[in-house]
Amino acid sequence: MNIRANILLRVYIAFGLIVLFAVAVLLRLGHVQYVQGEKWVKMADSLSVREFEIEAVRGNIYSNDGSLLATSVPEYELRMDMIAGGIEKDEVFYSKVDSLAAAFAGFFKDKTAKEYSRILRNARRDKMRALLLKRRVSYEDLKIIKKFPMYNMGAYSAGLKAEQQNKRIFPFKDLAARTIGYKKPNISVGLEGAYGNYIDGETGKQMRQRVAGGLWMPINSDAEIAPRDGADIISTIDINMQDLVQNALKEGLIKSKAHHGTAILMEVATGEIRSVANYTRVEEGIYKESFNYAIAGNQDPGSTFKLASYMALLEDKFVDTNTLVRTGWYQIPGKRITDSHPKDEMVTVKAAFEHSSNAAIAKLINDNYKDNPMKFTNHLYEWGFNEMLGLQIPGEAKPVVKNIEANKSWNKNMTLPQMAYGYEMQLTPLKMLAFYNAVANEGKFVSPIFVKEIRRLGNPIEQFKAKVINEKICSDVTLSKIKAMLEGVVLNGSGKQVVYNPLYKIAGKTGTAQVADDDRGYKGKKQYQASFVGYFPAEKPKYSLIVVINDPKGEYYGALVSGPVFRKIADRIYAGDVNMYSGVKENLIGNTVAPAAKAGHSKATRKVYNAFGIKALYAAKSDYFNTVDTSNGVAYQENTPIKGVMPNIAGMGLKDAMYLIGNAGLKARVKGSGKVIKQSILPGSRIGKGLMVEIELN
Repeated sequence: MNIRANILLRVYIAFGLIVLFAVAVLLRLGHVQYVQGEKWVKMADSLSVREFEIEAVRGNIYSNDGSLLATSVPEYELRMDMIAGGIEKDEVFYSKVDSLAAAFAGFFKDKTAKEYSRILRNARRDKMRALLLKRRVSYEDLKIIKKFPMYNMGAYSAGLKAEQQNKRIFPFKDLAARTIGYKKPNISVGLEGAYGNYIDGETGKQMRQRVAGGLWMPINSDAEIAPRDGADIISTIDINMQDLVQNALKEGLIKSKAHHGTAILMEVATGEIRSVANYTRVEEGIYKESFNYAIAGNQDPGSTFKLASYMALLEDKFVDTNTLVRTGWYQIPGKRITDSHPKDEMVTVKAAFEHSSNAAIAKLINDNYKDNPMKFTNHLYEWGFNEMLGLQIPGEAKPVVKNIEANKSWNKNMTLPQMAYGYEMQLTPLKMLAFYNAVANEGKFVSPIFVKEIRRLGNPIEQFKAKVINEKICSDVTLSKIKAMLEGVVLNGSGKQVVYNPLYKIAGKTGTAQVADDDRGYKGKKQYQASFVGYFPAEKPKYSLIVVINDPKGEYYGALVSGPVFRKIADRIYAGDVNMYSGVKENLIGNTVAPAAKAGHSKATRKVYNAFGIKALYAAKSDYFNTVDTSNGVAYQENTPIKGVMPNIAGMGLKDAMYLIGNAGLKARVKGSGKVIKQSILPGSRIGKGLMVEIELN
């Protein structure tokens, strides 16, 4: 074979191989296009289009009085598609871009108009599909931005994209913070956590497309599946009472320089919690809510537990209120139990309770139950001391109440007498309050509740009432004696100095307990828990209240540390609730002797008097009047201003006085505050416009 033929053969083989490769490529393309086409189309779509979840707006949490405790407000992340349909033409975009930049600069005040213009122009040049304009924009701001040049053509046609994100806010900030709580991944606190399934709502679905820069933008302005907003929670918290309780507790903690404390206010009949305050010292004089001591602060309750001990003794008829018992000290093997102010004397059981004698109750319980301690602990178990309350919010601590059969740590000599005055057990403040509330509630023991209703779109979908733990914790005879003993604590005993109020009756019990110092127990640093728990008004209880303050410096007795806080809260609630006043309606409604009001415009005074059914002796025609003392009460004298004559403004408030002076064409120089007691131009004097009149108020 010659060289030419050899070369041609090689060329033909190479060409044939190229043809075969081309045919193979065409066959493969055909297979991909027609056989596997649907598969690859779906894969391409999945890489550029994806379904996203749309967060629902969380429901609100309301207080019992209708105040908003927690709500969600929308925030928006603003982006712009620089080649959107509405601004696709350059003449449209560039005719408005500088006006838009100026609007942004004037509104946000973070960049100049030139800087905004440069950013927008560069993004247009780069054909950006999702230029970030601003994060955390409010709904009100978004409404304004939509009216900016370019965007007022139509939000999406002009390229503006607003992605909603919901922000949780608390209008009253730290009020009831631990009760309201929060919800985070794997963490549920308070009402936000407990009722998350209701509050969260149902997420929606929206299709989004991947654009330049790896961002995902909605394909349609509306979601394919709209989210369903969460339900609203109606709590039992009263925001005014919550504010009062928190402030009173914080003041008490600061005064005693305590480490932490809690205060809980509960409505007796319903079991509804009106306020819960929990504070921990974070630095000198500064307290924050960081732990819910009310429901999770398990500790020895101390002397407040004596109520249960005396109730057991009375129920078993081992003692009566006039039974005599020795106070001062009581010796048991290995320990001498002494009173806080030892006084060796014989007193009645009622007096021993009123003055909180540890020695007396230890002796009474030990003498009567030492041969059968289960008889005593069975009472405690019947009253539910060993069971959790089953609260509507998470975090409740499990109580610890020993009995001789179940607890290996039971000491035959020491456990029973020490349990008598609130040691060798672990109970939360709310547990103790619930027991005292049962006494106030005629023996009906109910579990406290924090939520009374769940609503969706204003309609109730679930309602809650307190669960009854025990219909009757003791006999009516025992209950009557126990109530008298609790009232005696405030009238005659340890609560007399600081809790007693002559205007209404308070029933309650002081408590002082030494707190174990971690691993060193009671032999380490001495720390105390001071408490006062009770209810008011004692004759017809409406509220029960407990105040517990831990590790106070200086004075540490319950009466001196927690008692003043209890009294302050009770006094202010009582003062603000006319329904608790004894005989108020009989004394006021229909009374013909009207309380004196300021002189001034008669319409406002008439409205108040008529609302209360009070008949006052006032002139029927005049718009203004002055008060006149009479033997029949307070009468009102007509005061009709006459043009050119100085009006009588004596007894008026500043607002009414200034109104009459202004109408008379006078100028005024004012001194003091209150009611007008002196005017420099005498009433009835002739006056001219522009004269200066000096008025003095007191």
